[in-house]
Amino acid sequence: MYQYKGLEDTIAAIATPAGQGGIGVVRLSGKEAVVVADACLRLHGKSLNQCTTYTLHHGWVVNGDQIIDEVLIALMRAPKSYTGEDVVEISCHGGMTVLQQVLKVILNNGARVANPGEFTKRAFINGRMDLAQAEAVLDIIHAKTETFLRQSQYQLKGELSIQLNLIREELIRLYTMVEALINFPEDGIDAQGRKQLLQRLNAQEQLITQLLSSANSGRLLKEGIRIVLCGKPNVGKSSLLNALLKEQRAIVTNIAGTTRDVLEESAQIKGIPISLVDTAGILEPRDLIEEEAIKRSHLYIKSADLVLLVLDASLTLEPQDHLLMQQLQGSKVLAVMNKTDLEEKIDVSAVKKIFGKNLIKVSTLQPVSMQALEAKIEDTIRKNVNFDSHGILISNVRHIKALEEAQQNLQGASRLMNEGTSLEFISEEIKSAVNQLDAITGRNIDEDLLDRIFSEFCIGK
Repeated sequence: MYQYKGLEDTIAAIATPAGQGGIGVVRLSGKEAVVVADACLRLHGKSLNQCTTYTLHHGWVVNGDQIIDEVLIALMRAPKSYTGEDVVEISCHGGMTVLQQVLKVILNNGARVANPGEFTKRAFINGRMDLAQAEAVLDIIHAKTETFLRQSQYQLKGELSIQLNLIREELIRLYTMVEALINFPEDGIDAQGRKQLLQRLNAQEQLITQLLSSANSGRLLKEGIRIVLCGKPNVGKSSLLNALLKEQRAIVTNIAGTTRDVLEESAQIKGIPISLVDTAGILEPRDLIEEEAIKRSHLYIKSADLVLLVLDASLTLEPQDHLLMQQLQGSKVLAVMNKTDLEEKIDVSAVKKIFGKNLIKVSTLQPVSMQALEAKIEDTIRKNVNFDSHGILISNVRHIKALEEAQQNLQGASRLMNEGTSLEFISEEIKSAVNQLDAITGRNIDEDLLDRIFSEFCIGK
């Protein structure tokens, strides 16, 4: 089992975000968490050590005779706590000054500041969750959409781990069978036995392939389907972005070229997680800043899942519009003729000739028009993007890499079986596949990699 120095320490940290709020939480965990807390708490005629687990208590954090704050204290004793150790959570008033003072008193009484992710690391080490579940905690914290939050909660519950463990158990059975044949060659394996072994290997390889097939949907759920708004300056891209976000996020003026860099925001359209990107107007750059912004715009357009080419319907088409339409035509491009609340001057037939049904007229000032645009975006996404939000989805790059390695190991084992190669080589391929699955759940993990995973967490989690 993975070990690290400091496991015997009692750790403490502010567990709520920086800034002012109604409540802020300071969390302690460790064998001496209750003792440390008791040293700086004043309850109503009792000590925290006398209290039973899963109880809430009123009291004060004190530094000698000085009262720091009036608080509520939650006590969760080992082993049924988040970390598997004694945990004390002190709910204070939510200003940073008072939280820092409370933390300082706790540290002065024997705790140390927790490292990033150390509470969750201890939960992993103490068997409260496996590594895939621990990584789901981070995904929940960073979830940008309700759909990805739901998927992360499935992983936290252990649904991915259950599937991986079922595959692992079968591979262990196959590995044991092959090892027995190696150690007792007199038993031998006939053609029928090889065929059955091959079928069982292929069945597990197919299960891994099925998990990997969800990786694209997993990525889209995690990052959002990237929708890039592009077009000439002053056609209303920023206004369109604000209308889709339903908030004033981008600066909007009548001055062409206000957006001089890429702006990316997360949202949902009809329940689909999206990442909206407002790009700088594509025109001849006036300076080095605009030149770099336009380069970035082209890069985002190339990587987009869907491009919204925004045209000004109140103006006639200019050569730059025609050039953009020729460059961007394709199934993943939707032509959006904006500003239809003004007198229409655009040549609709010219736009339709290139984009066919992939066009729509809108006005950011008309809610019904924006609803129609959202419906059109949803329809275009579902037709052109392989997107599925059901079942177990793989979104973690580390998991994808490990599964691909395991898939290659099993394909290699099957190939060796077909070639009649010695069973020792087949055994090694199966063992390697098991190790890759174990790397996902944390049964077999490099210590440096583990430290790197938890370093991505915030302090206090």
